[in-house]
Amino acid sequence: MQAIYSEVADQLLILEAELRRMELWQSEPPPAEALASSEPFCVDTLTLPQWLQFIFLPRMRVMIEQEMPLPRECSIAPIAEEFFKTRSGAEELIVILEQIDQRLRLG
Repeated sequence: MQAIYSEVADQLLILEAELRRMELWQSEPPPAEALASSEPFCVDTLTLPQWLQFIFLPRMRVMIEQEMPLPRECSIAPIAEEFFKTRSGAEELIVILEQIDQRLRLG
């Protein structure tokens, strides 16, 4: 396995832990139709934390497990900055997302 896969897998675990720490982790998934949105980041049906938990993390885990090519450009951190601009305490989450964005860019 290439180093990028284990490094990104570690970052995803850190992301999940931070979502849990911030109490943004949900025990129940949104309805299937909310997960089937065709909009980027499912902005019309999910919050960013929901998208991270129910779309991004599972897709990335599958890609890592199957050693599929990872996206080179995610740019999730800027979306998170906008989403959390009125909420304090999200700085660490944004840093984690910046690190994931950066690692994926490096390939």
